[in-house]
Amino acid sequence: MKKLVKTASYMAMSAMIALSLAACSDEDDPNPNPNPEPDAQEQALQLVIDDYVNKTVIPTYQGMADASIDLYEACLAMRNAGAGNVTTAMVQTACDHWEKARRYWELSEAWLYGPAADYNIDPHIDTWPLDRTAMENLLNNEQQMNNMDEDGVFISTLGESLLGFHAVEYMLYGQDANGIGTGNPRDVSLYTSQELIYLTAVAGDLRNQCIRLEASWAGMDNVTTEKSNILTELELEPTYDYGEMMCNSGNAGSLWVNYLNAVQELIVGAQDIADEVGGLKIGNPTGHGEEDDPDYIESPYSLNSIEDFTDNIKSIQNAYEGYQGGQNGSPATDDYIQPVDYSLSAYVATLNPDVDANVRDAIQNAIDAIQQMQEPFAQTARDPAYDSINQAAIAACQEVTNALDEVLNLLSNQ
Repeated sequence: MKKLVKTASYMAMSAMIALSLAACSDEDDPNPNPNPEPDAQEQALQLVIDDYVNKTVIPTYQGMADASIDLYEACLAMRNAGAGNVTTAMVQTACDHWEKARRYWELSEAWLYGPAADYNIDPHIDTWPLDRTAMENLLNNEQQMNNMDEDGVFISTLGESLLGFHAVEYMLYGQDANGIGTGNPRDVSLYTSQELIYLTAVAGDLRNQCIRLEASWAGMDNVTTEKSNILTELELEPTYDYGEMMCNSGNAGSLWVNYLNAVQELIVGAQDIADEVGGLKIGNPTGHGEEDDPDYIESPYSLNSIEDFTDNIKSIQNAYEGYQGGQNGSPATDDYIQPVDYSLSAYVATLNPDVDANVRDAIQNAIDAIQQMQEPFAQTARDPAYDSINQAAIAACQEVTNALDEVLNLLSNQ
């Protein structure tokens, strides 16, 4: 019912815009435009973009930034307790905050354009697979570990494979005798003082980048004083207000020449993550992707791989349809991400209901197919018993890309 209401509102809005444009042309313009539809589409897409930015993109990054602050504070509590005094409950708390921050990050991957790319934040916080050899060499290097400084300056000397979500994950979650993640908190007896300093510094660096993403889309004036002070002190203030620029597409200073251009980037961003999930995240470890790499496993220690993949497709769903609340298996988002009044889905439905239905079905089919996969993915990726399931998920992701191609063609031909 909600979809029908949205579609109806678009139809009424489009009719009103068309009548308004026609009246203006007849009365005021000596050279009336015989084809006002592109202007009508621009105004319709402006509403789409405004909701997309303010109810989907910015709240997603706000949720991630807040969760990353909680994660840092939990790691700081472990460091302050000191080696020998860290409890399993402390590690579990940090794991919980890691999973929450991770969820928001994966729910944002349909829009990795803008600051995530311009400031190199994506590879900085989400390079994987983790360089396990380099990590173990670092942790076993007594001299280097003794030089770990509490303010995190040493972070600048580390490569991206030793930073971000996956470095924190490695330090928080346990492994079995074969090095396979257990999804449970790491044995507290393993933590040294230097490791706790390293963990806290990496978590702090992750926090800083997550806050920068929020401020880059929301604007420095629209984040908390705490967040603003962190960015200012570290000289990480964003150069652009991406949210304002996208909401003002076509105006001077915007990166987008019009709202159609902005929506096209929305769609291509969604296609990029669909291709990455199918062709790389699932494809490479299973031997059915761009490369044959059994170690190309995302989030293997937390056993969060399947959830990562699912949330990536849900990020496409949120971008195209708007947040679906707790329906269809969507996770709760602590009242950050909001349902939209004007979704791209609803607008496309006014142009061609079949195209819209194909996209929505493809997205849901991909979610359903991925959720048939099983953890630990490091084992099931190459298990013949799961090969057909894994290949079905890859194919379903490709169908999302194909369906969105239809939307691109539809909008370009209006």
